[in-house]
Amino acid sequence: MGSANVIFIISAFVLGGLIILKRDSMAPKLRRWMAIISIVLIAFAFFLIVYSFFTLGT
Repeated sequence: MGSANVIFIISAFVLGGLIILKRDSMAPKLRRWMAIISIVLIAFAFFLIVYSFFTLGT
């Protein structure tokens, strides 16, 4: 797994955590779109983790 993938995975999970922690102080419209974007980024991060495990032995 490359260093760019690791940085992306960490930043996606940190963004999701920040949105969970700061959800009360964000505007409702902004909160909805940020939540959707972070769900997409976290799902892609999980895909990268699974893909890297499958290609680990090759």
